[in-house]
Amino acid sequence: MTERMFTELAEGGDNAIAVTLGVLGDEWNLWILRHAVAGCRRYGDWIAQGSISNSVLSKRLTQLTELGLLDKVRYSDRPVRFEYPLTPRGLGVWPVLLSMWAWEQSWSPESADILPSMRHGTCGATFTPVLVCRACGEPGSGRDVSSDLGPSGDWTRSVPASIGRRRSTSTRQPSQVLPHTMELLGNRWSAAMIGALFLGARRFGELAERTSAPPAMVADRLHRLEALGVVETSPNPARPNWVTYGLTAKGEAFFPVVALMIDWGQQWFRAPEGPAIRFRHVVCRKDFHPVLHCNVCSQPLRGREVLIEPPASGP
Repeated sequence: MTERMFTELAEGGDNAIAVTLGVLGDEWNLWILRHAVAGCRRYGDWIAQGSISNSVLSKRLTQLTELGLLDKVRYSDRPVRFEYPLTPRGLGVWPVLLSMWAWEQSWSPESADILPSMRHGTCGATFTPVLVCRACGEPGSGRDVSSDLGPSGDWTRSVPASIGRRRSTSTRQPSQVLPHTMELLGNRWSAAMIGALFLGARRFGELAERTSAPPAMVADRLHRLEALGVVETSPNPARPNWVTYGLTAKGEAFFPVVALMIDWGQQWFRAPEGPAIRFRHVVCRKDFHPVLHCNVCSQPLRGREVLIEPPASGP
């Protein structure tokens, strides 16, 4: 696979959002990247974590290498062995992982005790990442950022076909350290619904039209998202028998994950027609590119200054 294939998508095909969801909406990919950020480089490093089979690890390492997130470097000739260091593209995933961990710690009580804690090397404090605008340094929540579809932002190109497969109860799965995150990203229709809601869709028909999902699937996913506490209904003033859908506080708090994923995807998987979505910060009126700051010292977070500490309990 050439470098052009790494950085530019075929015209009219999957856009950056679809590719990003295909990569980061896969539990095993996230598991591998999580441990790669923590220092895993060799095949045995991941196997030693005790959750992944040889066949799954081999397949995912190949995929992540082909997509340019990992490099394949020979470190032994006899026997021939390779290690898989993160590339700049792979290293760029760390803010996404931090935002996922922070959201789970706040909104998924069952995950709080088994997720790693984050310490800022600059100020020494255990911190929570805060999403800010790179241009002005002011906070950038979903309410502070406007969004519009770009030239490659057609919904049919934004929903990947590669995620959301039915899971087998007999198949070993990763340690469930991001259960709610994977409920939102690991099913292509759930991810599409969340995206449509962030872009302003409120009625059932709007959600079906924007996502191109069958009505039965729209109803099923909305029911599931309500059960997770991410979506809520309210009466429709124009139609008393109808309801409108909106994000709860838990759903709105997921915006940093969405914004960082899209920003990473559009940086590394460009469509020749242009971006799939454009963000604008309503405070400074400039294009919004998300970055993370420490909530204690308000300084920008940089990968080498973030210390990932083992969880107090759990896997």
